[in-house]
Amino acid sequence: MQTQLTVVLSKTVFFVALSMPLTWLAWQISIEIAAPTTALGADPGEAIVHFLGLWAIRLLLLAFAISPLQKIFRQPNIGKLRRMAGVYAFVYALLHLTAYLFFYLEFAWDALLEDFVERTFITVGMLALLCLTPLAVTSTAGWQRRLRRNWKRLHRLVYPAIAFALIHLYWLTRDGFAEVFLYSVLFIVLVGFRWVRR
Repeated sequence: MQTQLTVVLSKTVFFVALSMPLTWLAWQISIEIAAPTTALGADPGEAIVHFLGLWAIRLLLLAFAISPLQKIFRQPNIGKLRRMAGVYAFVYALLHLTAYLFFYLEFAWDALLEDFVERTFITVGMLALLCLTPLAVTSTAGWQRRLRRNWKRLHRLVYPAIAFALIHLYWLTRDGFAEVFLYSVLFIVLVGFRWVRR
């Protein structure tokens, strides 16, 4: 009973923590509306799109890191947080795309298709989201039971999803590549850990 209570409390705290960036962004947007250019800079649309994209990558890496952390610290309950982190990463990625459509393309779908074909950083970003979509849809226990062994095979799409997301970020970065480098090293270390375990 105490273990179950601990899991529930952990999930609640984790849920709140994962929601904090969105809460902060909503606060910044409210300040921006009241006093333009004071919270999100000269181009609020770009700031919002960039913020949501960064947090999508961060949470995706967090979800990817949970299994190794579970094994290193021998805490099986940590694994119960992986699904939530993954779904949140997908939500942030979807919001990232929605913000891009709103601020840059004004929901012109033909323009999005044109960007997808002609601009490689958009192409890899969309490929990352396409890889994440089936993972988010099949993240429930019900889908895990239905797919059985195929569920694990399907969820290996997380590897290309993260790779595409990092390439997308790299091609968008104009200067200060430290963050992209850090995320890339973390991804390589996590992949290496899984390879060694196998």
